[in-house]
Amino acid sequence: MTETVAPPVPSGTTDSNDILTHRPGRWIDGWDPENVGFWESAGRLIARRNLRWSIFTEFLGFVVWQLWSVVVVALPLAGFEYSTSEIFWLISIPSLVGATMRLPYSFMVPKVGGRNWTVISALLLLIPSIGLALAVGNPDTPFSTMLFVAALAGLGGGNFASSMSNITYFYPQREKGWALGLNAAGGNLGAAVAQFVVPIVITIGAGVTLNLPLAGWIWVPLILVAAIGAWLRMDNLSAAKADFAASLAVVKEPQLWVLSFLYIGTFGSFIGFASVFPKLLADTFPDMLGISVGSATVGLAFLGALFGSLARPIGGRLADRFGGAIVTVFAFVAMATGIGLLIITLPSGSFPLFLGTFLFLFIAAGVGNGSTYKMIPAVLAVAARGDGMAVQRKASAALGIISAIGAYGGFIVPQMLGLSKTGTGSYVTAFTGFAIAYAVFLTVTYVVYLRPGSRFRGHGI
Repeated sequence: MTETVAPPVPSGTTDSNDILTHRPGRWIDGWDPENVGFWESAGRLIARRNLRWSIFTEFLGFVVWQLWSVVVVALPLAGFEYSTSEIFWLISIPSLVGATMRLPYSFMVPKVGGRNWTVISALLLLIPSIGLALAVGNPDTPFSTMLFVAALAGLGGGNFASSMSNITYFYPQREKGWALGLNAAGGNLGAAVAQFVVPIVITIGAGVTLNLPLAGWIWVPLILVAAIGAWLRMDNLSAAKADFAASLAVVKEPQLWVLSFLYIGTFGSFIGFASVFPKLLADTFPDMLGISVGSATVGLAFLGALFGSLARPIGGRLADRFGGAIVTVFAFVAMATGIGLLIITLPSGSFPLFLGTFLFLFIAAGVGNGSTYKMIPAVLAVAARGDGMAVQRKASAALGIISAIGAYGGFIVPQMLGLSKTGTGSYVTAFTGFAIAYAVFLTVTYVVYLRPGSRFRGHGI
């Protein structure tokens, strides 16, 4: 049985002959968000409902993805004896796997449906959550086992690609920046929440020991809620069809690789610094890891991921108004400035300066995340100059690929910091390399998209 809805057309909007059809399994046919009449009468409400559950599921994905960033700091107190190199591998391996998983995840939405895959991807989060709880409960767990379990957390990183790919089909071009920014920010907040909640739950009432397994167990009920909620409230869009020809075409598009490169600089920086910030705090200011509240410890590392997450939708909104390229350039300028200030202030031993500079860096990276992501469909529309649906399908494929490549920054940043620490005893060498990289990123952004004579200049990119 199907249900058809011919949406009324508000005064002053464009008429449409499209009919919205609901089929069993919560499938929707005839989805056309670019039609103003349809969007105002029916589309926006449906899109927002799907966006809410998408945000919640992606939020939990980021929580699971970033659990090891805070757990590793507590491992020595729980009796685990690992080298600095091994600790940095536990921090970075979830990002490596998560980045790799993003590519297949992005193609699962058109393959099985956005709602269906959201349910599946949510349930998959049970594996790394329960695995962590079991692994950290025994100090004799071999490092190889710990590394494997940490790698499973990469399943949470894959959620981002499928969630963003799904939501891009629901929203019209004029509102994609805000919707994708909000979806991403809700997910990114998972990193902050994990780093805020885990130190509390593993220390509260623990006395001289730590309840490390709770770092995994506490998320199991929420994961089940997300899966059930997505099953009951989300929808599959028949318009989100697999288009492998478009996927192959976008791989051949040079702009895909330019945007991927830039996304390493923005999102890769955010997720990389978010995952390593607890370790940097522990090494640089061991007495400032957190604030004791009763028997619990409230950590401070979550502030970085929190500020960066909240800044992401702002970057998307600014990109909607001023263009993604100009906002991205200013973001890279700010990131390079932040790194420079960090290098200068590190010798002072001032914790307020260290924290303030890092939070500035996180905000700049968050703004750059939103603005760079907003550029993707706009750049491809100018590059392709094809029909709307073809461009949309290419953009959806590109979003998955770019988010995957960008996420490798979450592996590169901790590894560079780890090598710098083990090789020189300091993080300054790595920070200097980051500053040079941001100068390169902003130069590429300007030359390709903003310089006079660029074919992208003047298109609101």
